[in-house]
Amino acid sequence: MKYHFTKKISGMSFEDTVQKVTDELKSEGFGVLTEIDVKETLKKKIDVDFRKYKILGACNPHFAHKAIQAEPHIGVFLPCNVIVQETGTDEIEVSAVDPLASMSSVENENLNDIAGEVRSKLQAVIDKI
Repeated sequence: MKYHFTKKISGMSFEDTVQKVTDELKSEGFGVLTEIDVKETLKKKIDVDFRKYKILGACNPHFAHKAIQAEPHIGVFLPCNVIVQETGTDEIEVSAVDPLASMSSVENENLNDIAGEVRSKLQAVIDKI
């Protein structure tokens, strides 16, 4: 099972793409709880030059609450990560975790419907970029 959905983008700056992803997440009921600038972190921590790469920790409080009620330890899989990365000279790639894939390791049938709904919303975000 593929664990993410991805879309390649050209003609938009990296920063504009991050903002567009953030806006589309908001339109689907997600907030960005964390933003990790991997390029900056790798340079600061281990003095490595790396391409532009951000990890956005997205959370939909409604679905997070339902998931935690169904499975108390499910927080180890939260938030849902979305990445924005440079992959070429004029190309940016946006990827989101597939919650059905990540939740498949949890043996709790009550999570399937929740993961499916979250998957639909994250797929909609990627489709609108």
